[in-house]
Amino acid sequence: MSWRIHPQGQPFALGGALTATLLAALGFKRAAGGAALAGLAAAYFFRDPDRRPPWPRAAVVAPADGKVVLVRQEPEPLWVGGDAWRIAIFMSLTDVHINRAPLDARVVRIRHQPGQYLPAHRDDALARNERRFYCLERDDGARVLLVQVAGLLARRTVPLVSSGEFVARGQRLGLIRFGSRVEVFLPTAAQPLVAQGHRVRAGETPIAWWE
Repeated sequence: MSWRIHPQGQPFALGGALTATLLAALGFKRAAGGAALAGLAAAYFFRDPDRRPPWPRAAVVAPADGKVVLVRQEPEPLWVGGDAWRIAIFMSLTDVHINRAPLDARVVRIRHQPGQYLPAHRDDALARNERRFYCLERDDGARVLLVQVAGLLARRTVPLVSSGEFVARGQRLGLIRFGSRVEVFLPTAAQPLVAQGHRVRAGETPIAWWE
């Protein structure tokens, strides 16, 4: 598997390397070592591996790396317009933080909602934390909602696509700094393939079957 550093993380990684070089030149070896480690940590956090979605296309893929913390049916009036499967994935600091499209769809709207920075593993984080909504629509008009939720350390959600753009399943959709949660709401016609506690990989692990 190959991976690169995402452009959002390059300033952090490069800054650590330059700071380490400067401190070493001035004779501050211990501080230089700390700066070098910080740069390496940033490079690792912002790693951007290639991912290959599985066939067939009825397999809805995970939008984020991490641990499934919630799978249940509940109303979603904002976009889906009725009962939906809510699947939530918690990302730790060691997970890849590039989020991906769960299916082929058009990005109808992207909306940012200010809020708090509660721990992202809490069930009420979706309602209270800062978040970014991606309203997606399939060719047949079926709707899906994806939400990036900021957390205790994550203070910024970054979209990598624009409204009106068509995204392919597994395509890079956005990222979150640093450690957080991603939720997806699917119509009840979809059949979940994961349960609470499962580990998933963005763009590769099927989380639901939806023809």
